[in-house]
Amino acid sequence: MEQMTIGEVAQRTGVATSALRFYEREGLIDAGRSDGGQRRYPRDVLRRVAFVRAAQTVGLSLDDIRAALASLPRSRTPTKADWERLSRSWRPRLDARIDELVRLRDKLTDCIGCGCLSLRACALYNPADRAAGLGVGARYLLGDAPVTE
Repeated sequence: MEQMTIGEVAQRTGVATSALRFYEREGLIDAGRSDGGQRRYPRDVLRRVAFVRAAQTVGLSLDDIRAALASLPRSRTPTKADWERLSRSWRPRLDARIDELVRLRDKLTDCIGCGCLSLRACALYNPADRAAGLGVGARYLLGDAPVTE
């Protein structure tokens, strides 16, 4: 199997070499060493790095990413079935994140139940900051319905 240097992986993935070393320290990717002690990566590290970046983009923690990658085989290149199994386990979490983003896109211009009471609509949807009784944060943006009497 063709091995890649850290510079080649960085160039192909758009990830800094310092980030690749960090990913390795965190157990997210593995590298072998050349006779001279330089890092050498198998080509399948490109998919793992892409996966890490995508998971970070949607807000998943390093612990979550590490656990997911640990479910993949280390003794061989992960297959399509391996990646499908991993993605199925994350589907509910990703669907919930997508729902949050849609709510943010669609409701940010309306009263979101944050307590600022700065929009005219707030007086109708959140009079006297009733949303505070539902908990902290922008309650309507988080999915709670406006409080009615």
